[in-house]
Amino acid sequence: MQISDRLALIWGAASFAGAAAQTIARFTGLPAVVLLLAVGLLLGHAGLDWIQPEILGRGLEPLVGLLVSLVLFDGGLKLRLAGRDLQRSVLQLVVVRSLLGFAGAAELAYGLTGLDLPLSLVYAAIALATGPTVVTPLVQELRLTPDLGVLLEAEGLILEPVGAVLALLLLQLAIGSLDSWTDVLSRLLLRLGGGVAAGALAGLLLSLLLSRLPETPAEEPAPADGTSDGGLAASPPPFDALPLQLSLGVLFLLFSGCEAVLPQSGFPAAVSAGVVVGLRQEYAATELDRAIRQLAMLAITVLFPLLAADVSWTELSPLGLGGVACVLGLTLVRGLVVLLAGLGLPSLDWREKLLVSWIAPRGIVTAAVASLFALQLDAAGVAGAGSLKGLVFLTILITVGLQGFTAPWLARRLGLSGPMPAPAPAP
Repeated sequence: MQISDRLALIWGAASFAGAAAQTIARFTGLPAVVLLLAVGLLLGHAGLDWIQPEILGRGLEPLVGLLVSLVLFDGGLKLRLAGRDLQRSVLQLVVVRSLLGFAGAAELAYGLTGLDLPLSLVYAAIALATGPTVVTPLVQELRLTPDLGVLLEAEGLILEPVGAVLALLLLQLAIGSLDSWTDVLSRLLLRLGGGVAAGALAGLLLSLLLSRLPETPAEEPAPADGTSDGGLAASPPPFDALPLQLSLGVLFLLFSGCEAVLPQSGFPAAVSAGVVVGLRQEYAATELDRAIRQLAMLAITVLFPLLAADVSWTELSPLGLGGVACVLGLTLVRGLVVLLAGLGLPSLDWREKLLVSWIAPRGIVTAAVASLFALQLDAAGVAGAGSLKGLVFLTILITVGLQGFTAPWLARRLGLSGPMPAPAPAP
């Protein structure tokens, strides 16, 4: 079989596997993110070995980045931190978790898994992010109250870029490309600040373009009885795809440009652009969100099985019980972080703090960053690259699997899960 045919077969298999997982989730009510992970493991190196992502080579890396930027842009579009209580809750959670969560994860990895200190710090930065690619579908499934759902999504949107940039800089420190912690801090601020500034500027430009787009030509009005001349029901107005096309063009150029100038600044730029467009274009953002959300879900459906297929048991098994204890310890650390972050916040009661403490799954960005860093560590001749990648994927497996299955039950027990939506009336 030619290489081009094998590439097409891999993409086709990953797409079908993701669609099958989503279909099973719809029929069974099981968490979709868990099933997406499971089919990737089943069809990848840990199972039947039908999907071999390494054949895609380095071309997979920029594609994953573009699609993740789409997910982050979509999250920024609908991010609404309305009210001082919610803003304070998000700020305290992000700051406390950035400090204590990072330190706790590094200590657990260093003490329980055998990673040396530099790689333990890299792992802690990677594990800092709670990915919106899994948090958002879980929040939608749980039907949480708006403020609680926004709190969880905002945490992921903010810490996802921060964790990715910090992990890259700590990796460069570990392999000797950076000399000191001062370099790490200065470049962290530069990449985050530069990305946010570039994204805000691009979002402002995009919102101005969207507001000045001429409307689509109006169709002939339908007859008063709601039927066309042929006796058929009048068709709905056509979807205007130009705002979506323009948004994707600006977003992908923004992301790729930021990555070329300041690596890892593309993620904060995508979030910043989405927030600006969402704040300036209420109606347009609503319409864009509907279309972009579908594209984002398609990206998750394809990428999650593909990245999970790259995990092999040989990377997971050497970690043993120490790796499992490290991941479970992260849950205890998060509980402490949420407890401290919730001090002085009357808007969060004990039930909400307990649920927030439990929900912290890691997603696609975590997997993609780990895979990329393992390649760079191997190229630099640094020992422990396989263990780092295995520990990151073990973190994804346990957090997505355990929390994906138990969070709906916990939300119902705590009375925080909303009612099922009412079925649409029959025509």
